[in-house]
Amino acid sequence: MSYPVTVTLRRIGGYDDPGLDGAVAALFEAADCPVGRGDRVLVKPNLVGPRNTALSCSEPHVVRAVCLFALSRGAVVTVADSPAFGTGGIMARLAGLTQALADLPVAVESLDAARPLRLAHGGSIGVSSKALDTDHILNVARLKCHDQMGMTLATKNFFGCVCGFRKSLAHQRLGRDRARFARMILDVLAALPPSTSLLDGIVAMHKAGPVGGEPFKLGLLGAAANPLALDTAVYGLLRLAPDAVPLWAEALRQDLGGARPEDVACAGEPLESFDATGFLTPASLAPLHFEPKRFVTGRLRSVLLTLRGGR
Repeated sequence: MSYPVTVTLRRIGGYDDPGLDGAVAALFEAADCPVGRGDRVLVKPNLVGPRNTALSCSEPHVVRAVCLFALSRGAVVTVADSPAFGTGGIMARLAGLTQALADLPVAVESLDAARPLRLAHGGSIGVSSKALDTDHILNVARLKCHDQMGMTLATKNFFGCVCGFRKSLAHQRLGRDRARFARMILDVLAALPPSTSLLDGIVAMHKAGPVGGEPFKLGLLGAAANPLALDTAVYGLLRLAPDAVPLWAEALRQDLGGARPEDVACAGEPLESFDATGFLTPASLAPLHFEPKRFVTGRLRSVLLTLRGGR
């Protein structure tokens, strides 16, 4: 990939905007998305948990627009994630995705079937074979604060390709070293097939996250072939420094393309046309490592949600 990477931005007034589908398609076109006829495409939304789904999860209208783009290219489309609680199917229903996609020829599934991935710092983590074996990933991220990692944008959304409870185990095993945890996410990204990322900041989440924050109307949609570049553009918009976002700091330490501001060329709407005044990020980062009680409680909640089918 040559640098600088083009990050294209569009202004959208709301999720009911009649131009949403066209804007999403235009963004993928601008990102030179290579999806074609017969390609197996994974549409990877952000499905976190059953709380505050209207803000914490990918917005159904946006996911639908992404699916329409892939279908217009003749792709075979699967929508899947591995949420922190329950299954991809349950969370898709709770977040409104199942209903939004009901009339489309797409499969809605969980990212399961773990395959061990060796990590740079040693050990391994189980990444979904469905993600590893697809031809292309259309990454549909939500612009949100994150209490433990500062922000969750396009790059962080790929952590959802780690299967089920293995994400919680990663917090336990790696959570005492934030840089090592960030390196694990970058290892997962590097192992995955080619991707194109779409970032939804039409209504973002600020103050806290990735679940318990508050809405912030930013009116932004962005896309790029490199998720790091897309994130870097947003860090600039929010006037963040690398020490506030461990994933960005680690990407810079590794000298990864797209992590430096000079690696990014913004197109479409100028970055400065989006007003982020008043967007608040966590004043300090919460521990990544879960206390044993929280870890066990979280696992029980996930099992119960799965057994009850999301009711």
